[in-house]
Amino acid sequence: MIATQGVLGSIVSLWRYPVKSMMGEELNSVEVTKTGLQADRAYALVDRSDGKVASAKNPRKWPQLFDFRAALSDSSNTSASAPQVRITLPEGTVVRSDQPDVNQILSNALKRDVTLDSIAPSPRTATAEEYWPDIGGLDHRDTVTEFGLPEGTFFDAAPVHLLTTAMLDQLHVLYPTGRFEARRFRPNLVIQTSNGNAGFVENAWIGKTLAIGDTVRLSITGPCPRCVMTTLAQGDLPNDAGILRTAVQHNHANVGVYASVLQGGKVRRGDAVTLE
Repeated sequence: MIATQGVLGSIVSLWRYPVKSMMGEELNSVEVTKTGLQADRAYALVDRSDGKVASAKNPRKWPQLFDFRAALSDSSNTSASAPQVRITLPEGTVVRSDQPDVNQILSNALKRDVTLDSIAPSPRTATAEEYWPDIGGLDHRDTVTEFGLPEGTFFDAAPVHLLTTAMLDQLHVLYPTGRFEARRFRPNLVIQTSNGNAGFVENAWIGKTLAIGDTVRLSITGPCPRCVMTTLAQGDLPNDAGILRTAVQHNHANVGVYASVLQGGKVRRGDAVTLE
């Protein structure tokens, strides 16, 4: 049964990813602005050889990004255009975004010449690459394509990404050996759905408004099409092409939804989510 109004559930986890395509940080609360969660995708690595943004969507070129973790420094000003970020390298070394040698350290770790770039105050469009695995039903197969990011941002498509436990549970039913954990899909907000809300519930929210807590209002703009990133190993999660294959076969490759921010404010773990 898919609910079309009233309480849908509550926020069970919140995630911010200060550096694009690196692991992020789980939060208890966060300020949401018109441009998404504060300091989400505040930075990205840019390949100096071609000017493209580094993305785990092309693991053939960037196989290590999920081995790096980014979090805001405790003293960082989250409202700043370039807040201070701590980056933990695969072997455990921690560097700060404001270190004079941060670009050299990251370049050495990735074995590519990169710059840690913050979002420019003036509008600009960045580009990145995506590898399409050889899975039937995708728009492309076993090839790399280029895509543009929304102007002035390091987001793939929209400032907020939501995912429900109902969606994850349904995918697990369809592919029981797959580990459909939220972190595979890198959402900002994970919604624990109420009793009676089961299946691919987010599909029914597109074009509608979600209220979160007392103030935040999100416009659900479209589905979130998935890519090779969902199949990659991260932490103790193994490589598993079946994750993406299941989404392709049963929900047109979509897992979760994208949203724009109609009204900002504070979001907290446990906040009620309602459909307006």
